[in-house]
Amino acid sequence: MNLLLLDNSQILGTTAQISGRHLEHLRTVQGLKVDDSLRVGEINGLMGTGIITAIDDHCASLELQLDTPPPLPVPITLVLALPRPKMLRRILQSVTSMGIKRLCLVHSARVEKSFWQSPFLYPDAILEQLILGLEQAKDTVIPEISQHKLFKPFVEDQLTEVIGNSKAIVAHPTATESCPIAIDEPTTLIIGPEGGFVPYEIDKLVELGVEPVTIGDRILRVETAVPALISRLFPA
Repeated sequence: MNLLLLDNSQILGTTAQISGRHLEHLRTVQGLKVDDSLRVGEINGLMGTGIITAIDDHCASLELQLDTPPPLPVPITLVLALPRPKMLRRILQSVTSMGIKRLCLVHSARVEKSFWQSPFLYPDAILEQLILGLEQAKDTVIPEISQHKLFKPFVEDQLTEVIGNSKAIVAHPTATESCPIAIDEPTTLIIGPEGGFVPYEIDKLVELGVEPVTIGDRILRVETAVPALISRLFPA
């Protein structure tokens, strides 16, 4: 945890009270004590410093100075075919730590319908992974996550609005065009399930002007392809 991320219920003016997971991390991992400082931030707000004014087995009190804006987001809207639930947790943390602020989870012919019943898709479970990603990256802004259980209605009725004026590309194993490198415009990046979208789905995307691209001959797992594509489009 590189940033202790606080919500409104923990902050009172220029002070904060923490317990639970955060307190355990301060005491057992960082070994902090009274008068020690640490990096803190307010969810969807500023970052800064916290000075420990009291700490025991049950609670810690902090004096806050929040005066630093969070890092700029990466200008990518990610449209992702719903991965396997256990993989989803890692991907949520990864894309959040990389600065993605909008993620649309969509259905595909190669996505098992049972995946949509996973408790990992509950709002609290998703929020937990997003916060872990923010704490890793020293960021405070919670990404917007939406779920779309039907592919065709999403593409026909919503995808045009999602894309807006951005450049739209879909990563596809059999594409002939190489994925752009270090682009300088907002981008909608669409990534399918393991094995890619089926031909019908690719055709529907192409009808909207989405360009199929590839990053090479190797077939990558989704959890590997996502950061690889983001890093290629917008290198740190």
